[in-house]
Amino acid sequence: MAKQRERKQKKYTEEFRRQAVERMKGTNNVKALARELGVDRHSLYDWRKRAADLSDRRSANGQRSKQEKENKELKRLLAEKTLEVDFFRGALQKVAARRQPSSANGETASTTKSGK
Repeated sequence: MAKQRERKQKKYTEEFRRQAVERMKGTNNVKALARELGVDRHSLYDWRKRAADLSDRRSANGQRSKQEKENKELKRLLAEKTLEVDFFRGALQKVAARRQPSSANGETASTTKSGK
């Protein structure tokens, strides 16, 4: 019993845990690896799960960051296109205001039909 209590009280460095999890990937016999490292095999499984959870969180943060960058770029492009639309709307209004209304009394065109 004292030996089990002593094992549970051991503190392992993060580097040791990371290396143990890496070695787990390359073995089919986790029990033998645990014996070799002097670690309870359940601890190895716990470390592997924590490493996977940490990796998932990092991946999610990276994905979130990528989405935030893409969102920022899309907002910038939308603002740019909105400015362009406003510019062309204003230009179109100025052109429409400068046009003279055509008279209703049927004035002749400034050019003649070809061939006559």
